[in-house]
Amino acid sequence: MQTLAAVLRTMGAARPYADSRPLSLETVTLDPPGRDEVLVAVKAAGLCHSDLSVINGDRPRPLPMALGHEAAGVVEALGEGVTDLAVGDHVVMVFMPSCGHCDPCAGGRPALCEPGAAANGRGELLGGGRRLHEGAEELNHHLGCSAFAAHAVVSRRSLVKVDHDLPFEQAALFGCAVLTGVGAVVNTAQVRAGQSVAVVGLGGVGLSSVLGALAAGASPVIAVDLSEEKLALARSLGAVQTVNAGDADAVEQVRALTGGGADFVFEMAGSVRALEAAWRMTRRGGTTVTAGLPPPEAALAVNIVQLVAEERTLKGSYIGTCVPARDIPRYVALFRQGRLPVDRLLSGTIPLADINAAFDDLAEGRTVRTVVTF
Repeated sequence: MQTLAAVLRTMGAARPYADSRPLSLETVTLDPPGRDEVLVAVKAAGLCHSDLSVINGDRPRPLPMALGHEAAGVVEALGEGVTDLAVGDHVVMVFMPSCGHCDPCAGGRPALCEPGAAANGRGELLGGGRRLHEGAEELNHHLGCSAFAAHAVVSRRSLVKVDHDLPFEQAALFGCAVLTGVGAVVNTAQVRAGQSVAVVGLGGVGLSSVLGALAAGASPVIAVDLSEEKLALARSLGAVQTVNAGDADAVEQVRALTGGGADFVFEMAGSVRALEAAWRMTRRGGTTVTAGLPPPEAALAVNIVQLVAEERTLKGSYIGTCVPARDIPRYVALFRQGRLPVDRLLSGTIPLADINAAFDDLAEGRTVRTVVTF
């Protein structure tokens, strides 16, 4: 079939993207789903820094590539072997497919699936190969999804079924922002009620971490960012205190508010400088968690004596250490109970034609989550 997709052919385009237009809207050929694959009519796809980091070259990927990885839609066709979904089902895409058989999957850590990571790195689907073409040219898949498109063929292992009454523009956020941000709190860090939390970087993932910390009963929950608008949003969501990261004494402010440092500090900005600050905001015996993805060559220097003598922990978190089939329904249930107001993260919706300008807004920090709707 033919479908419209946003295709990236060159990384590192000059900003503003509204002028340079790194994403071109192209009519491409989409093969029918193969074994264990599903054809999805995409209804909503969120703009994430993981997309932006491919556009600006911070996270190199094989090109040309159809971008987009945080999405929700409707099942239109099933490949051979898919028996647990039906045409018409509503689904959320997950950007790390899990094979279910490798050592991490067998150990209950599907976010670390080895075949899934390898396929994503090659720009292929989990089952191998690509389903997108433009003439004789193959197009790479972005994280197994390529969701900035009217239709997508994805692995069954990249989908979680959700209820029909969940709005698509909200459902999409559960596939990345919510899964990563909330999961970092409840799965990676396992924050308990009464423990103190600071979150550095208030994009969609960081604000989801704020929501996750509040739902877990953390106290106090402190939000840290350069944007006063995002700090105000964090306060409206329930953060007890906010700190502007541009303040010369931002670290000292967090330490004062928590009596010597927070039990858990989450770095969600994707910046070495932010991670260094998060480390310094963490108390003796505390844990610093990062889900940010700076350029691959970025490195962090840690004082080893401090690490040992203060029994400090530095942890990475990928997709919130999630089990998608377990966690997405749980987080949706919390949303329905009013304990995870994910809808408050939605900055607005746009047509696919406006996607380049919307990435300018994301790069400038003017939005939290903008969603393309089809």
